[in-house]
Amino acid sequence: MRYYGVLVVMLVPAAALGQQKIGYVDSEFIYSRFPEFASAQQSLDRLATQMESDLAQEQENLDEMFREYQARELLYTRDERLRRREEIIAAEGDLERLRSQYFGPEGELFRQQEQVLRPIQEKILVAIEEIASAEGYDYVFDRGGDFLFLYAVERHDLSVQVLEGLGIEVELGQ
Repeated sequence: MRYYGVLVVMLVPAAALGQQKIGYVDSEFIYSRFPEFASAQQSLDRLATQMESDLAQEQENLDEMFREYQARELLYTRDERLRRREEIIAAEGDLERLRSQYFGPEGELFRQQEQVLRPIQEKILVAIEEIASAEGYDYVFDRGGDFLFLYAVERHDLSVQVLEGLGIEVELGQ
């Protein structure tokens, strides 16, 4: 599916390509120099670290339950052993649910990423659209994303202009 865009470009007659203006940006370059993104990423990293810490604590509690069970297993009655095993299995299930709640595809970290990063991405997209429209580009691709260029002429890189459009001064060579 990624190469579909390459196939379309290859099928377009060469004369038609000469009439279109194509540019690209490097989203990783833009994000790395956009202070709002760095701040948002630090916030998300702190949240992920806290979640990992919570999971590690829960795992330690589970491990302690299991060690205690193993140490006293012979002292428990049959019913007590079954009850303790069920407690351990329930605690394992709780830990997996918490892991999914934090890091699953619809988990808290994903929701926070959407909430925090979407406004930044939209701001960058607006800057790209303004520059592309003002300079007459027909297409602007993201070199840092899933679309892969085999060759790209540097003069079509709009990344610095996008940063400047966002009010960020960029010194080349950084």
